[in-house]
Amino acid sequence: MALRDTTRPEAAGPKPPAAAPAPDAVRGDCPPAALDPAERGRLLGGAHHDPHALLGAHPVPGGTLFRALRPNARAVSVVVDGMRSPLESQGDGLFAAVLPHLDIPSYTLLVAYDDGEQEVHDPYRFLPALGELDLHLIREGRHEQLWRALGAEPMTHQGVAGTRFTVWAPNAQGVRVAGEFTFWDGTQYPMRSLGASGVWELFLPGIGEGTRYKFEITSRHGHRFLKADPMARGTEVPPDTASVVTASHYEWGDAQWMAHRGDTPVHEAPFSVYEVHLPSWRPGLTYRELADRLPAYVKEMGFTHVELMPVAGHPFSGSWGYQVTSYYAPTPRLGSPDDFRYLVDALHRAGIGVIMDWVPAHFPKDDWALARFDGDPLYEPGNALRSEHPDWGTYEFDYGRTEVRNFLVANAVYWCEEFHIDGLRVDAVASMLYLDYSRDSGQWEPNVFGGREDLDAVAFLQEMNATVYRRCPGVVTIAEESTAWDGVTRPTDTGGLGFGLKWNMGWMHDSLEYVQKEPVHRKYHHNEMTFSMVYAYSENYVLPISHDEVVHGKQALVSKMPGDWWQRRANHRAYLGFMWAHPGKQLLFMGQEFAQGAEWSEAHGPEWWLLGDDYHSAGDHRGVQRLVRDLNERYRATPALWQRDTDPGGFRWVLGDAADDNVFAFLRFDAGGSPLLAVSNFSPVVRHGYRLWVPDVAPAWREELNTDDVRYGGSGVGAGGPLEPADGFLTLALPPLATLWLAPRR
Repeated sequence: MALRDTTRPEAAGPKPPAAAPAPDAVRGDCPPAALDPAERGRLLGGAHHDPHALLGAHPVPGGTLFRALRPNARAVSVVVDGMRSPLESQGDGLFAAVLPHLDIPSYTLLVAYDDGEQEVHDPYRFLPALGELDLHLIREGRHEQLWRALGAEPMTHQGVAGTRFTVWAPNAQGVRVAGEFTFWDGTQYPMRSLGASGVWELFLPGIGEGTRYKFEITSRHGHRFLKADPMARGTEVPPDTASVVTASHYEWGDAQWMAHRGDTPVHEAPFSVYEVHLPSWRPGLTYRELADRLPAYVKEMGFTHVELMPVAGHPFSGSWGYQVTSYYAPTPRLGSPDDFRYLVDALHRAGIGVIMDWVPAHFPKDDWALARFDGDPLYEPGNALRSEHPDWGTYEFDYGRTEVRNFLVANAVYWCEEFHIDGLRVDAVASMLYLDYSRDSGQWEPNVFGGREDLDAVAFLQEMNATVYRRCPGVVTIAEESTAWDGVTRPTDTGGLGFGLKWNMGWMHDSLEYVQKEPVHRKYHHNEMTFSMVYAYSENYVLPISHDEVVHGKQALVSKMPGDWWQRRANHRAYLGFMWAHPGKQLLFMGQEFAQGAEWSEAHGPEWWLLGDDYHSAGDHRGVQRLVRDLNERYRATPALWQRDTDPGGFRWVLGDAADDNVFAFLRFDAGGSPLLAVSNFSPVVRHGYRLWVPDVAPAWREELNTDDVRYGGSGVGAGGPLEPADGFLTLALPPLATLWLAPRR
């Protein structure tokens, strides 16, 4: 198949002029300079660092030397002021001639193939389209908008429309641009090295948005291979792997949201999160179709935020997005990057914040992506003891390398600035922090102080958090960190990692361990529900019931519960009532808000059919869904439940040692001291005449929420009311397997 140039900015213009008579200098008086054989071999072999020194137009004695590389062309001519002059073929697609121009003129190339001619701009007549400041910042690892310097950037350069291609490949002998416009042969478009930065650059006139491309790299070992662009803002739909030239034309409508999202610090604000896997929430919907349904549902359910499982490009759907190959491109399975912006905008206009899972802990080994990018370990460490992640068969990032750290820090900023993301939940932080994570003795090396901490990863996380908080007001970063690492949510200037919030994996594990026990055995595990308050204020916590807890044989939340179907649903409701009242923010994975009994499947998503058609039904699943909606509504309206989540003065045990009764009772206080009493009875019996101490703040208390309400599918046992304290105690009936919220009646 013949290679042909499909860059056609002038193709629609007038027909190229007839050939001008060849000047004497071209006929033979001044033959074109032949390339040095070594230079020629390097150029044609894709191993030349400066093709612009050989190609394009250069002053020589007697005129200007023009040289073009156009594989499979029949002829190439230079067109100046409407006059064309042919270049002589030198074989292998090289054409050259010395023309009598004392100064280098403005010119185009007329390239003839078997199927016609094309008049095009010569890429090798353009100066670098990347500035010295960009290169300096890249070398320093401080280019906080790296995506504006690297990748494929449609632009007008020296008055000509095209695309600037840049890529970091410091170990390569040569890099070329290959694409659909070259039939994936990079010979025609070698890139130039921009010195010590390790960056390669080429401006291609006429190449525009939607063009598919890759980089053809020649390693220092002489191997040649195609790689997707690490900085691509658009990609093909898997299993295809090419990068796509992309620019945004989206006009945002969320200015009010962006201006005010940071008005209240997140740890002092309501924060109730609905975790969503976008491809399976409603299978088959695009980003824009999801924008018509997801914001309305989340708003109706009362959640303040959605958390999207990873959106960045990933080749294997079964990874749920946690094996990322395209860190700067939303997955194209659901639409374009601007379509994803449309979804975020729709959520913001509905008053809903957007958190995105971000995966800087590891990346897959696909040979077309980041792995051994320029033929040597680049994004991954060169040390075999540190390069591979033992749990997932992937590579870890080299956090100690300046450019790799910059790649990741800028990526965090990119999602927040370019897509208006309100929060980043950072996946698998514990695996980043420890050199011996999932490794046995002899499989890891200590740090310079002899410890197991990965000091480079610590520095990276601190830099990422500090940069995001400085550049993106109102954004929150959240750590999925499963150990007792000190200072995860402490500011970086006092030695902390600098996250805003941390998933409370201890609370999740202990509380689920408790509720899975038969009620008769729960008294032996009572401390598993109270222990969280020993460390509740050591960090700023989120209480997560995430996708990880409802897959791989762990069962859905309701199916973890003991007893018959009624008792399971009652346990489910009581647990959610306890969770929403406990200090810390909340996160619930999709499907658990209506007590789906089956584990989540990425192929089928939530079992919406369980809800039936009757929205007003108090049936099994509709009742639980209504409870979650009411939990969120009461939660948002009750500052005591969120205003002092990180203040020990906002919590007080009323009954923390009633192990034989399986009862827990505590008070939450808002900034003004107004309380809310939460009481959970995890026994399947009604406890009549139960006495609980309350502060003397009002003559009576009222029931705010009861998970045993018949509207939720419960038995309808209530605390009664209004309830008047006697000698500082309330006396009430505790419903079976239920949580009550009570507030002073003023």
